[in-house]
Amino acid sequence: MTTWIDADKVAEYLQPGMTVFVAGATAEPGLLLDALRNNPACCAGIRFVSVSVPGINKVDFAAFHEDCRSTAFFATPDNRDAIAAGRVDFVPLQYRSIFDYLAGEISFDLVLAQLPAPDNNGRFSLGVCADFLPAVLDNAKLLIGEINRQQPRAADSPTWPLSRLDVAVECDRPVATVTEASIDQAAIDIGRHVAELIRDGDCLQIGIGGVPNAILAALNDRNDLGIHSGLVSDGVMALASTGNINGKNKSVDTGRIVTGTTLGSSQLIDWAGNNAKLSFRPVSYTHDVGVIRQLDNFVSINSALEVDLFGQVNADMLHGRQQSGTGGSIDMMRAAALSRGGRSIIALKATAAGGSRSRIVATLSHDTAATILRTDVDYVVTEYGTRRIRHLSTIARADALAEIAAPQYRDSVRDDWTRLSLHRN
Repeated sequence: MTTWIDADKVAEYLQPGMTVFVAGATAEPGLLLDALRNNPACCAGIRFVSVSVPGINKVDFAAFHEDCRSTAFFATPDNRDAIAAGRVDFVPLQYRSIFDYLAGEISFDLVLAQLPAPDNNGRFSLGVCADFLPAVLDNAKLLIGEINRQQPRAADSPTWPLSRLDVAVECDRPVATVTEASIDQAAIDIGRHVAELIRDGDCLQIGIGGVPNAILAALNDRNDLGIHSGLVSDGVMALASTGNINGKNKSVDTGRIVTGTTLGSSQLIDWAGNNAKLSFRPVSYTHDVGVIRQLDNFVSINSALEVDLFGQVNADMLHGRQQSGTGGSIDMMRAAALSRGGRSIIALKATAAGGSRSRIVATLSHDTAATILRTDVDYVVTEYGTRRIRHLSTIARADALAEIAAPQYRDSVRDDWTRLSLHRN
């Protein structure tokens, strides 16, 4: 039987030595976290584990108390300093591996999550965020749910019997949203180049940000597109509303949009929560290579911080500091390589820092780990063009990638590469 409490009573359920999972994305329990911040003593000796998503989850759990620890799989603007200082343990794992790690490698004493109100059949839903909670719900000793009246009860989202909800807190607050990124001319140009690689009937995976927004906006003349992705954004909503996305050609989940969560506006949350064509699925499904490879013409579209002339991709580090996380790009790219007619695309602006730094570099710096191996990369796109480097020799791919660097950096990138080549000889 579920026990209903006031939010400030959640502190009574924490004890030193506990490992606590906190849901991220739109399932982040903001009211419960506010209660913990207001009573920091209850966090002493606690290890918090969460898949905090940059741009939406703005919590540094290590700041709750000097004697608590945190495990993170993404660096965010809020926890980067704590990661650098060693107060947060950053674990580099791909999305699918994070799910397996949570499900089989950690014993959780407590789970905190925001959930929609239970239905009339005595079951609670995961609403518009089904990504990682299924990994922990069957194994955790105690589940405390923040039952939010504004969290939609999506038509097709995993459910559990109400008896699994041990403790509940009622709230009525907006579900977390993400401010839409602006689109500049470089993003528009990238969007146009990527759109040239997309055919009617393709099934897409794509993220959020200015470049993904521009890519989706450039697909308004494509037909019968499908979506199988870790998230859906306002751009996906727009194309689905006009019928460009309908999933009719999907060889799996035909006619359905498959996603793990929503990352976008309040309008997106309302749309997703009331759309019978959306299926919310855990990462064990959205990022499973065995599932995705069954989707013909699957196209994975991901971003990066930089690409070197070997074809290695850095998507999560800058100047030796963790900036984000490895995410699910490799899961999706490897699945695309196995899909009949599949393709994967790395799309990035050619420069950073106001044009003062090239994102196409001769080689990744010594203090930067490669996020994506050179053997996994297919297409690379900047505003200056598209190159397919899969199956190219080392020399040919270096030439191809240098061609889509910003014009003012092409010679210096080639010169750096030549010096590296001489050194190797």
